[in-house]
Parts: sequence; C-alpha cells; structure tokens
Amino acid sequence: MRVLVTGGAGFIGSNLVEALVGRGDDVTVLDNFSTGTVENLEKVRDRIKTVQGSCTELLKLKLQPELIFHLGIPSSSPMYRENPLLVGEAISGFMNVMELAKQNQAKVVYASSSSMYRGCPKPNREDIQTEPFDYYTEARLAMERLARVYHQLHGVSSAGMRFFSVYGPHERAKGKYANVITQMILNDEFTIYGDGSQTRDFTHVDDVVRALVLAAGKNGAFVFNVGTGRETSFNEVARLIQKVKPLKIKYLPNPIENYVEQTQADISLVKRELSWAPTVKLEDGVRRTAEYYGKGRPKKQ
Repeated sequence: MRVLVTGGAGFIGSNLVEALVGRGDDVTVLDNFSTGTVENLEKVRDRIKTVQGSCTELLKLKLQPELIFHLGIPSSSPMYRENPLLVGEAISGFMNVMELAKQNQAKVVYASSSSMYRGCPKPNREDIQTEPFDYYTEARLAMERLARVYHQLHGVSSAGMRFFSVYGPHERAKGKYANVITQMILNDEFTIYGDGSQTRDFTHVDDVVRALVLAAGKNGAFVFNVGTGRETSFNEVARLIQKVKPLKIKYLPNPIENYVEQTQADISLVKRELSWAPTVKLEDGVRRTAEYYGKGRPKKQ
C-alpha cells in the first residue's frame, strides 16, 4: 500500500514508519525536521522516500497515497503559547492533507490530543462536550470538526487519535517538548512545577502505533482515545524512574494558566471499535525507555 506519513521523522511518526515498512508498505515521509531527525529513520532510510517540506505545501508534491497518517502537526501546547500563529499553520496543513485524501480517495488517520479534556470528568470519554481553552486545543478541535465535514461532503474516512501522554524511543529531539518520562530519563535533575500530584495517562509509543494501524481499517469519521485508562502522578513516575537511574527532583510553583491537572482515558470505544487494548505496563515501559536511551542501571548478574 502507498502510505504517506507526515511528521514521519518525528517521535511517534518514526516509530510508525518502522512498523509500516516492516509490514511491506511503500512509505513516503514528509517532514520539516523541526522536532524530527534523520537519525530516527536510520533503520529504514534505504526503504522509504523522504521529502523535506511543510504540510502546507503538500498539494504541490503530486503524491498519490492510498493512506495518510497525519502526524506532522506542532504537538505541544507551549509551542502555541510561544507562537499563536501555529494555529493557522496547523489548520492549513490539515486542509492540505484532507484535500489530498479527497483527490486520491485515501483514508486519513491524524493526531489529536487529550489536552482538550481539561476540567472534564474522569475517565475522559470522547463524547464529553469539550471547549477549547488555549490555541493548541482550538487547533485540534477545529481539525476534528473539519474531518467530519470532509466525511459528510466528500466521503473521506478519517480517525482522530486523542493521544494520552505518549513516551518511548525516538523522542530525544523534542527536547523541552518531550514527554515528562523522557525528560526525567534523559536528565539527572528534573523540575516539577507544582507539588507533583498532577496526573497523566502515560501511554507507550508501541501501543500508540498499533492503534494507528488499526484505525486505518475503519470507514467513517471517528475520534478515539489512545491511552491506558490508568492515571499516574508525576511523583509516582519519578519514583519509578529512580528505580532504574539516578534522578533528583525539585519543585517550583506552577506558572502556567489553564494547566491540565489530570488526564485519564476512557478506552471503551477504541476497545470496541478497533479491538485494541494497551499492552505495555508503565513499569516495563519506563525500564525499556531508559534502556533505549542508555540511561538504565546495569542489571545485576
């Protein structure tokens, strides 16, 4: 199958590309390399086509994919606080993706976010009424609405994946935008803003990749939570990481307005529709991630 992966040199994208190549797909990666790297594609670079560019220029490339995974979207709320114009860029890129899908009768699986559940009752369900509270969530909700429009008007099938705190290999290049688990693993000292009681539903990238692949088989316009259904505090995560590597934690007041204090996915829909469930336990995922980055303590003989 001819598959386009936008953001394919990034964290989630490069893990997905490895899986797609492994099953024999003809993969093209489009990436502007803002948070992605060629090193992330080292294992498969001779078996894929890589195009450096922006999703806003996608229609000029004359690609003919049968399936599009759209992950090339600025992926962290602080990015949008620093540059609110990213909202327009994100939506423009999404429109290019959906127009390409319409032209080629291709399916689209795209990245959404669990951040939109701020203040919503737990566990967070896809049918909860959410309202945008910052630039980042406005962009993601707009994309979900546009996806429904493209299905209604043009029959474009899509699945928006509301990721819950994804961590794992290939995330080093994201730097300060990386998941808190990755940042704790890569640094000997980490600052928690607040008292550390804030929680996230931490999800290993391997489970996310499986969900993305399964979502590509659906017809319609869907939105799915991709999480574990379990929330874990930053303090608990720090203790898990301290079991595998040295880590010093310091605490400072949280300066962020509209901070998301807790997330926990309701995954009943994705289980029912995709027959998907997470398989990587947090303890195992932390250990594997530390080993990947060369930060884990040597095992006792």
